[in-house]
Amino acid sequence: MTHRRHTAGFTLLEVLVATAIMGIATVSLMSALTTSLRNASRITGTDRAALLARQKMDELLVAPGLPVNSEIDGAWDPSVTGGIPVNWRAMATVFEAPPGNLPPGTRVIERLEVEVSWMDGPNRRSYKLSGYRIARPGFPGQL
Repeated sequence: MTHRRHTAGFTLLEVLVATAIMGIATVSLMSALTTSLRNASRITGTDRAALLARQKMDELLVAPGLPVNSEIDGAWDPSVTGGIPVNWRAMATVFEAPPGNLPPGTRVIERLEVEVSWMDGPNRRSYKLSGYRIARPGFPGQL
């Protein structure tokens, strides 16, 4: 009479191969997750800077008496920026004007540039935004 052995389960070699495959897959997934989190953090900083730059641009576009050819700067309260120190600087320049001496009330086009900067770890990052407005020299606040 012949006895057949039915083995249930896995051999030691199969268990070792499966464990090695799972280890490789886990290391790969953790590496991809770390890269994704780093990229998400970088994008969050840039997105925050874009929103802050747009806010400052909107504020300055309607500001009466904005100095031309003179840099202005400031910083946001860290409670607004998520605890990260964020600075801004801006400059308005005449983009287009009629030639010669301008009588008061002459319309000119001014270019406004806003730059937002912040520290991302050891690196300084910045985001620039430009806009235009119609202004009347000699009549602050009148567009």
